[in-house]
This record gives sequence, structure tokens and C-alpha cells, in this order.
Amino acid sequence: MNTATLRHRGASPVRGSYGFRTVARMEWRKLRTVRSTWYIVAVFAAGMIGLAMLVLKNENYAQLSAAGRASFDPAYDAFLGLVLGQLLLGVLGVLAITTEFSSGMIRATFAAAPRRPLVLAAKAAVLGAVTLAAGEISAFAAFLAGQAMLKAPAPHATLGQPGVLRAVLMAGAYPALIALISLGIGAIIRHTAGAICALVGVLFVLPLLFVPLSPSIQDTAQKFLPHVMAALSLTAVKPVAHMLSPGLTFGLLCAYAMVALAAGAWALARRDA
Repeated sequence: MNTATLRHRGASPVRGSYGFRTVARMEWRKLRTVRSTWYIVAVFAAGMIGLAMLVLKNENYAQLSAAGRASFDPAYDAFLGLVLGQLLLGVLGVLAITTEFSSGMIRATFAAAPRRPLVLAAKAAVLGAVTLAAGEISAFAAFLAGQAMLKAPAPHATLGQPGVLRAVLMAGAYPALIALISLGIGAIIRHTAGAICALVGVLFVLPLLFVPLSPSIQDTAQKFLPHVMAALSLTAVKPVAHMLSPGLTFGLLCAYAMVALAAGAWALARRDA
């Protein structure tokens, strides 16, 4: 009876330590203790804020044509740093898992938590929280800094204007979704250089493949390409023709992230570490 009691008491902590909360705590410890995490976040924030200030400071509204003034969107121009920012947080998402495969640490991770989809879910939760916080803080800072640099007679945007707060919030959420998509890609490919190349292909090369095609096909394809979706829908205050609504676009990007993570979880479950 004593032996059974000891076995029971010895088994309980194992089950408790194998829960999502503990695995997430383990993943948070790994992510925050790697220097590259904070270097990438710092460069991301500096790029977002610096480019917003540079672009809007050099904006010459007085020399724009009537059509240019009508289409001028001071909120949109504050988020041009997302061109670089999406790649930076995407690389962070790739590194969050591929470095463990290259170093062999993944074996220790799976030994502590054998359910691989649970490990990926914990990684996604921690990575999503960090990148979302970094994205939102940087987006608000970039918006405010950019508006401060904008010179009269150019119109300034405020968070109280229709669509502006939505654009700022989605500008911060977009790179976090790219990081989650990249995490799924990294789980599938398991190689840092290969996963980063795949990410660059999705973000920058794939849109170029539609350039030789007819304008109607280009307009249709743009609705579903992540970078174009962010530029012409999520962060655009003024509606752009042929694009989906910001809410629908955001939902579609969330679906992309879920599919990438699901594919990554399936790949992890099917392969040996």
C-alpha cells in the first residue's frame, strides 16, 4: 500500500509538469534568455519608428497634385516600416524552433514534453504574446512619431478619426501573425536558412510572380498575398479598390497562421526529432 501511495504521489507532479502552462513557462524561459530575441525586437521597433519619422518628415504635401492630395493617407505612411518589420519578426518566428533542431536541444524539449503539438502550441502562445506586444507598442510609437514629423499644410491623422485606430492596431498585429506563420514554416522545414528563404519567397517573391499576368488576375491575387493585404487593407484608412475589407483580411491572415501552425504540428508529430 505504501508503494502504491508513493507511485501515485510520484506520478502527480509528472502530470502537472506536463501541462500547457508549464510547457509555456519553459518556452518563455528559452525565448527570453536568447539575446537574438531582444536584438530582433529592438531593431524592429527602431525600424518602425525611424522609417515613420523619415518618410513623413520628407513628405512634401504642398507639391502633390490634386489627385495625390485626395489619396494622401498620413496614417498609412507611418507604417512603411512594416516592409522590414514583417521580415524581422518572421525571422524570430523561424529561430524560435529551428535553432533547437540545429543545436539538438529539441530532443531535451520533447523528452520533457513528449506531446509535440503541445510544445508547438506553447511556442506559438509565447511567441505570439511577445511579438504582439512589440508590434502594438511599435505601431503606436511609429504613428505618433510620424505625425509629429509631418509638416503643415499636410493633414494630420488622429486616433479619433474613423479607421485610424483600427489601422494602428492591425499594423501591430500583422507582424505577430507573420511570426506565427513563420513558426509553422520552421516546424515543417526544420532548417533555419531554408525556412527563412521560404518566408522571403512568400512575402516578397510570390507577389512578383503575378506581375506578368493580366491586371484582373493581379487584382484577384493581391487580395490573398500577406504583404499586399497589410499594405492595402489592414493599414489603409482610405479604402483601396479591389481589396477585401480590413476585418475580412485580418480574419484571413489569422486563418493562414492557424493553417501554418497546424501543418507544423502535423509535421512534428510525423517525424523523429
